[in-house]
Amino acid sequence: MRLLRRRRIIAAAILIIAATAAGTWALAGGPRFATEPTAITISATPITAFDNSDPTRVRFSALEFRGGLALTSDFAAFGGISALHMEPDGAHFLAVTDNGSWLKARIVYRDGRPVGLADAEMAPLLAANGKPLASQHKYDSESLTRIGDNFYVGIERVEKIVRFAVKDGLASRGKQIATPPDFKTFKYNKSLECLASPPQGQPYAGKLVAVTEESLDAAGNHRSFVLDPASRDAAGTLRFTVKRSDDFDVSDCTILPPGDLLLLERSFSPLKGVAMRIRRIPVSAIKEGALVDGPVLIKADLGYQIDNMEGIAVHRNDAGETIVTLVSDDNFSAIQRNILLQFALVE
Repeated sequence: MRLLRRRRIIAAAILIIAATAAGTWALAGGPRFATEPTAITISATPITAFDNSDPTRVRFSALEFRGGLALTSDFAAFGGISALHMEPDGAHFLAVTDNGSWLKARIVYRDGRPVGLADAEMAPLLAANGKPLASQHKYDSESLTRIGDNFYVGIERVEKIVRFAVKDGLASRGKQIATPPDFKTFKYNKSLECLASPPQGQPYAGKLVAVTEESLDAAGNHRSFVLDPASRDAAGTLRFTVKRSDDFDVSDCTILPPGDLLLLERSFSPLKGVAMRIRRIPVSAIKEGALVDGPVLIKADLGYQIDNMEGIAVHRNDAGETIVTLVSDDNFSAIQRNILLQFALVE
């Protein structure tokens, strides 16, 4: 039975690797992005169990599974969900896709479990001139965070961070912020997967914490930064590194209040299969030149309901629980899925 399960995991990993390569090629030929704000319909199929071999199991290390959704839509630009921001109400969210589109929607709950999406809309990320960023080859939007009245989006391949005014909604025009020269040395398509900002009262409040996917230092660890988004020249940028281990690479991050950085990570290879994990790192450990690490909250492979997990966000529900929401990027492939998963953090 274990050998059969292992073979299935390896086969699925090979398919996902192939789909990832195909998705990248497709984007290079021209991304499918929303050209104007458009209301869309998203079909959601509930995921009622996380463990494929034991549907009754709900506890997974530090997390308790609360439910999930497999998402599909006939809208051509839907897919490739790569970063996520949850509003405090735990229902409304904003996401970016890796073809340069916004996606916003409302999660519908029943008995505390997600059962569908409503009020969904997609729109292009706009440049300062009002034209879609994707039409200017700045489409690979991979990370998202909010500071005050602005959203910040990290764009791979061109290594830019763009600011959008919250008040302007999906019609907001992006303005590039200053970034350090280091950004020009990132590994192509392996960089700005993680943006987060600590809350007021915590170290680096109002600053941008950026951790690269697989742009590594000489010791093989993730190059990371703390930037001031208001700086005109990024001269005060702090540099640190995040410990890389077990061939996992960073795919997103968020702040777990009051002061921890949650790193969403993924790995895949024909030999080891596909996996995801979440690490918890104290923001207080971040210092100039520091190498930081932290405990793993959950780790899962294709024996569980995962895919190419790329987005993470947290909120507090009405019961006071901390809910962790994850989303996946299907690479616009028929053999991958856009899924949304929710867990309660069990302290």
